[in-house]
Amino acid sequence: MPNTPSKLPQPEPPRKLDHLQLGSPKDKAVGTPAVLSSLQHVNRQAGVQRGAKALLRMNQKHGFDCPSCAWPDPDHERSRFEFCENGAKAIATETTRKRADAQFFKQHSVHELGEQSDFWLNDAGRLTEPFLLDEAQSHYRPISWEEAFKLIATELNAAATPDESVFYTSGRASNEAAFLYQLFVRQYGTNNLPDCSNMCHESSGAALNQTIGIGKGTVTLEDIETTDCLMILGQNPGTNHPRMLTSLEKMVQNGGKIISVNPLLETGLKAFSHPQKLSGILGKSTPLASQHLPVKLNGDLPFLKGMLKCVLEAEKAMPGTVIDQAFIRDYTQGFQALEEHIQSISWQAITEGSGLSESAIRQAAQTFIDAADCISCWAMGLTQHHNAVETIRELVNLHLITGKIGRPRSGLCPVRGHSNVQGDRTMGIWEKMPEDFLQKLDTTFGFTSPRDHGYDTVEAIEAMHAGKVRVFIGLGGNFLSASPDTYFTAEALRKCALTVHISTKLNRGHLVTGRRALILPCLGRSEKDIGATGPQFVTVENSMGIVHDSEGKLEPASPHLRSEVSIICGMAKATLPNSTVPWDSLSGDYNLIRNDIARVVPGFEDFNAKVRTAGGFYLPNAVKQRQFNTDSGKAEITLNPLRPLVLQEGQLLLQTFRSHDQFNTTIYGPNDRYRGVKNERRVIFMNKQDMDARGIAPEQPVDITSHFNGETRTAELFLAIAYDTPRGCAAAYYPEANVLVPLQSFAAVSKTPTSKSVIVTVKPHSR
Repeated sequence: MPNTPSKLPQPEPPRKLDHLQLGSPKDKAVGTPAVLSSLQHVNRQAGVQRGAKALLRMNQKHGFDCPSCAWPDPDHERSRFEFCENGAKAIATETTRKRADAQFFKQHSVHELGEQSDFWLNDAGRLTEPFLLDEAQSHYRPISWEEAFKLIATELNAAATPDESVFYTSGRASNEAAFLYQLFVRQYGTNNLPDCSNMCHESSGAALNQTIGIGKGTVTLEDIETTDCLMILGQNPGTNHPRMLTSLEKMVQNGGKIISVNPLLETGLKAFSHPQKLSGILGKSTPLASQHLPVKLNGDLPFLKGMLKCVLEAEKAMPGTVIDQAFIRDYTQGFQALEEHIQSISWQAITEGSGLSESAIRQAAQTFIDAADCISCWAMGLTQHHNAVETIRELVNLHLITGKIGRPRSGLCPVRGHSNVQGDRTMGIWEKMPEDFLQKLDTTFGFTSPRDHGYDTVEAIEAMHAGKVRVFIGLGGNFLSASPDTYFTAEALRKCALTVHISTKLNRGHLVTGRRALILPCLGRSEKDIGATGPQFVTVENSMGIVHDSEGKLEPASPHLRSEVSIICGMAKATLPNSTVPWDSLSGDYNLIRNDIARVVPGFEDFNAKVRTAGGFYLPNAVKQRQFNTDSGKAEITLNPLRPLVLQEGQLLLQTFRSHDQFNTTIYGPNDRYRGVKNERRVIFMNKQDMDARGIAPEQPVDITSHFNGETRTAELFLAIAYDTPRGCAAAYYPEANVLVPLQSFAAVSKTPTSKSVIVTVKPHSR
């Protein structure tokens, strides 16, 4: 049966409740349960032999990079088991023996697939060959690579202007693939290169570029393990970056203190039971956070103003001991204005805005002041608010006025999510790359890149919805489920003539399509990539600016798979028949790509030689030498006024976040072991007093409605769970809760959607 409007797949998982089993949040992270969970996933998906071979190569020098998070590997000695529970789950799902092949798509219509959960879709197995969903058809069917490339070229070249096409990138793409992708797109004639960073750490890049002249972190793994104080804001290492826990344990054992700033006291910051030590196996653990501050959602900016207020007071009490006057004089500008601004902020505004007591803030500030060195880490808990850029700039202020930056064991560390999202940006995946990059690209390849800024993610969705986009191509990721305003995004995608997804596994983004849709299956990180000149390797950049190689060793899931590089070259060759770029040669020999990268991208000189060094190499980072490449040549101390969200009576502020059994939009299972939730994802975590005030009983079905500029969006049928979170705050998992995030609610400057600041009301389920 053809796909009719009534048979179109829903853009979100089915609205049904499973059988919730609720326990208590765990007191420690990892340990034996994490090991057992990892082994169960690997054995179920890949089998013992294939799974073990993959795990023992993952994150090793000259092995392959984990397809999960971007936490760095140790520079020197590495464990034979250099992976975490979520890394093991990621590699299990990549090396699975299950296949989503031609028979699978013949058996299941797109509508039928849409009725399944995201876990079921991911669990269907590896994609095996290119598939086409033709106009008004109900099933995907196999198509040859040549036909697929021809179809893409025909649609791209039929556009009235190149700006009628959007080229999205996920952070899993390698440096080589990302560089060729942006080269292809710019030679085609557009800068429409939105990426997953637009939705995650764009606020970090915007704030850091403005204040210190580089949009990346300024510390190393060794710095974190040896610093005196680590402030972790809006980040949950136990679920999102579990290998970070090993470094946190080392830091605490070296005498350092951890300050946790988060609405929830997450298990990963309570205690860590090391799974590779006898003590951890026996159940013993290392306490981690010295102090936890349960800040209100969007209360980080007033909290940081309180920290600054304490620092200025301490300096006044003991001049010359807290503020680094020499650093301020030689390397910064704007201190006097900041001092006057902070003095004008009352403690009442700080405590009301943060939800924290003055004494708790003063205790944290004293720990920061007493520490000779300090590093601040953060993730989406800071970046996805309307004032995210201001909040991160305020955190930078704290480090600038104390001089705790640009030296060993002190600095800033935005902790990236996807494994190469930082490298993709370095390679040119951005809708507004600077002029010097474009000039080098033009000189190297003999063409003129477009200069007009392209669409970011929010603008791309708006343009598609307005009928201004003919073709959408996604290099990895799950654009539909990762984006805000799920139904609006679905409508936008359906207005395209062609949607294309380059993927390893099936996801919901393959089911909500343009008039025609292609799925192009690519190799995974763990798989051999054989080119015309023999085995190939790719490179990635981690959260701390280390570039290293990644070479798969397993047999591919299907003989019909192509590498990301090969797919991009195939699209480019078909679309740009007059291009002088040797796409075939680049596809067959990645050394040639790296030679071109060395000509264009700063820091990659002699790339092919440097990346063959075991463990890779650090990219230049001027801030480490206290050089600030801002317009003024100095670090910018900024003013960041309080702009609190005002809630009406009965409203709550909701954040979307991950469960422990997922990575981004990939669902590995229905459980959240650390938070005590089993067999259910449609849950909302609420303060018990907020539940009582609304007459909501524990585990009662409720509907959640978001409110923005007079508009409402409703997510039905969630179970309310009483949880230790500040009053007025709530939380729910994405992608299920993404339907509530308004597209037009985004951070100033960065345009990152405000997924951690969704104004909602909650009431008992109406049906």
